[in-house]
Amino acid sequence: MSTDIDSILRSPKAYQWARKAIEAMETHKVWPTALNFELWLHYVAAKDSEVAAEIDTVLSSGEHFTDQMSEEIAAQHLPAAKLNGEILNAGKTLSKELDSVSRAVRTARETSNLYGQQLASASESFQGQDNDSVRAMVENLSSATRKVHEENQVLESQLADTTDELGRLRAHLEQVRRDAMTDALTMLANRKAFDETMERACADADDTDEILTLAVVDIDHFKTFNDTWGHQTGDQVLRYVASVIGRIGGEGARFAARYGGEEFAVIFPGERSDVALAAMEQARKEISSRTLKRRSTNEDLGAITISTGIAEHRRGDQPAATIEAADGALYASKRSGRNRSSLADMTAQSQVPAKQAAA
Repeated sequence: MSTDIDSILRSPKAYQWARKAIEAMETHKVWPTALNFELWLHYVAAKDSEVAAEIDTVLSSGEHFTDQMSEEIAAQHLPAAKLNGEILNAGKTLSKELDSVSRAVRTARETSNLYGQQLASASESFQGQDNDSVRAMVENLSSATRKVHEENQVLESQLADTTDELGRLRAHLEQVRRDAMTDALTMLANRKAFDETMERACADADDTDEILTLAVVDIDHFKTFNDTWGHQTGDQVLRYVASVIGRIGGEGARFAARYGGEEFAVIFPGERSDVALAAMEQARKEISSRTLKRRSTNEDLGAITISTGIAEHRRGDQPAATIEAADGALYASKRSGRNRSSLADMTAQSQVPAKQAAA
């Protein structure tokens, strides 16, 4: 990227660029979150950047610039957004190295102990014999072994301390991994965690010939709700919906995630679409049965509803095909009036219609 945004923000024109970014977001009805602000600074101040090119592509298509689009562009082009993925990969590599070192140390210790036992046995076998030179040689070797053993004890003490430190480091890396896989707003798994889990679940289903079902969820009229009540109240709604989906979608082997923006997803390993449908209908009814209130003013926000699409994974299909089938069912729910769940047509998943309804 040829323009340094940090330099722009420290330049005499910093406030001018900041105002232009805010104006551009307001023009295109984009919420001024920290992530969006950084992206739109690139757009107004670094027109030759890859970020600006991506935003131009979205705008020229006529699509509304969503939070999911922001997250995808940031993950691909912003160094800070790439960091989580790099930390995860580094953590995995380090864990493998630590396991390898631990195995090597155990093997070396076992070999040293065996060597000492063999030499001690050899020394005893020469006791009482007249071959002084042979006995002296063995005694020297035994003495050397005792010295090695003493040094090994010191080394083992040091290794014990190191192992404790590595344990703390591993626990820290695992926490970093969990944080990097968690959506900070809803505390559900995030898109990266969903992608990895979905890919693994599809591969496992293919290997074992087990059923796998996917449900995708969208909050109805969420953009209108945000425009009416504001971003903070929208976050309150997202957390509420996530709490219900997370509880129902977290039972057993199920896996619930925030897919992006106001979209969620639940993976149902080993469960058919009718079971997934019943579970998501339970979530839908619970969500719509409660009238929310705005925390700051106690105003009634009305009922929140969700639309859901459900599809079974077909053996041999790529994860993207199953996601596309569930997406098609989701937009069938929206076209049918929203606040409902729909099953994908299993006979026509390869021809799932493109997204046609407004979010």
